[in-house]
Amino acid sequence: MKTSNGDVFEKTHDELDFEFLGNVHGEEWRVQTNVYGNGSTGRGREERYLLPFDPTKKFHCYSILWTAHSIVFSIDGTPIREVGRCDAMSGDYPSKPMSIYATIWDASDWATSGGRYKVDYDRAPFVAEFSDLTLLRCRLDPIQQVPGAAANCNGMAVMTPEAQREMRAFRQRYMSYSFCYDKLRYPVTLPDCNVVEPERRRFGEAGHRRRVRHRGQADM
Repeated sequence: MKTSNGDVFEKTHDELDFEFLGNVHGEEWRVQTNVYGNGSTGRGREERYLLPFDPTKKFHCYSILWTAHSIVFSIDGTPIREVGRCDAMSGDYPSKPMSIYATIWDASDWATSGGRYKVDYDRAPFVAEFSDLTLLRCRLDPIQQVPGAAANCNGMAVMTPEAQREMRAFRQRYMSYSFCYDKLRYPVTLPDCNVVEPERRRFGEAGHRRRVRHRGQADM
């Protein structure tokens, strides 16, 4: 599920996504959130999370709150990510009216452990079902931009302290990737990252373990 305006702004589109990355049978499902503004896919602000449920068993509620100052992704009412608009993002904050889409992708390499897991097309057709879609919005001209900007990237303006605690607890338990801690892709952390020390330590240690394991395998 995504919001996008790529049909109007082909090279400078904005986009907000929930993407289910599939799974290996018996393993946990993964979902990814994306934030792209002004065609900034080369500076992808992606995050991934393990899901504490099987999304194919029953319906769940996925929501995106997008305002001029903050973006909040939520699952079943629990916020999992907030992105605050700030000067450091420059024009990368989504700022143009978008439409909503539901699509099924082709298991590209980036979503399948480098192409290790292929799609089993014998299981087609692949079906996604949606219900109770709700859009609460303001009607805007399709080339009008959302006004206003925040001074910092910490966000939290639209979330209660309880919601912030719920978000931190979810991220601590289920977040499996964040662009803010990807030193391979971004040796210099993007300036709009709100680095959380426990998250930085956790992903730094995980990255170190991966490097050691890969180096040992190469020596065999």
